[in-house]
Amino acid sequence: MKKLSHFDVRGQARMVDVAAKDETHRVARAGGRIRMLPATLRQIVAKTARKGDVLGVARIAAIQAAKRAPDLIPLCHPLALTRVDIEFAIDRKASAIDCLATVETVGRTGVEMEALTAVSAGLLTIYDMCKAVDRGMRLERIHLLEKTGGKSGHWMAKPARCTG
Repeated sequence: MKKLSHFDVRGQARMVDVAAKDETHRVARAGGRIRMLPATLRQIVAKTARKGDVLGVARIAAIQAAKRAPDLIPLCHPLALTRVDIEFAIDRKASAIDCLATVETVGRTGVEMEALTAVSAGLLTIYDMCKAVDRGMRLERIHLLEKTGGKSGHWMAKPARCTG
């Protein structure tokens, strides 16, 4: 098992020094889901939710969150992002909305935290905008799907196994 890079030899938290790393094109994709009542999903799709265009606002929130990840996660490096793309997919059968964030930069460290933060904020925004009609919504499966670039190269999540 690799050692954790955010701790020094004394076990103290530290921001990783990336100065000696090469700048490379880095991409991370993260995803997640929010489940809700079918009536809530219908309001979102029809754009009749009381607070307006839920997915439009959630998309902006997700983009802003990717740009603000270092403000929320203490040891996350500030990065000049070159692209943030947010996609939402409606799953009527599961009464859910999937969020996919793709984040890119050219830099010395990856954009995994930015992609994960974007998905989290996008789904939280959906919750916030619809909680008056459905407090039982559940955020699920927020996880890194893929990352490229840097010394470690390409990584992709293994496909989820059906558990039942």
